[in-house]
Amino acid sequence: MSSQQRIVGGELLVSTHPDGAGFFDQSVVLLLESDDDGVIGVALNKPSPMPVAQVLPDWESQLNPPQVLFAGGPVLPNGALCLAKVLDPGEDPLGWRRIVGDIGVLHLDTPVELAAGAFSDVRVFAGYCGWEAGQLVEEIRHGAWLRTTPREEEIFGADTEDLWRRVLRRLGGQAALLSAFTASPELN
Repeated sequence: MSSQQRIVGGELLVSTHPDGAGFFDQSVVLLLESDDDGVIGVALNKPSPMPVAQVLPDWESQLNPPQVLFAGGPVLPNGALCLAKVLDPGEDPLGWRRIVGDIGVLHLDTPVELAAGAFSDVRVFAGYCGWEAGQLVEEIRHGAWLRTTPREEEIFGADTEDLWRRVLRRLGGQAALLSAFTASPELN
């Protein structure tokens, strides 16, 4: 695999499927880890209607808006995963593993009282996206995904509804054209 194809945690994937790809329609996925066994990530723009307070009431006060569970992906949708940004970039708080910059995965079995005050942004995801070894490289090669570096507001921003379109416009060129997709062809 060339360095151009090497996939690393911290990258942002943007689906080129505006419609017809199921869960991955208009998905924006933050990659959390990549190794010889495969790649995992979470969809950043799939908020669910379920308040976090219904399943993890102790964590509700730690979350930034919207305080709902996000559908992180189709793998293990009954499991929860948490992204958090540390307040002090020089620290690695208990239960937290760095992914990119000051953002990492926070284990939800970490006592809330230890997490309180250590993070500026916290978001909880139900499930995750997963690819077997080589699978994501093939999907990228076939044009299913665009890759970019994430911006912090894309990871923790409250406005997730048009995140797919905003990231595509930021990428420019053909990607920006795709951002104008509408499900009603007569509006194109």
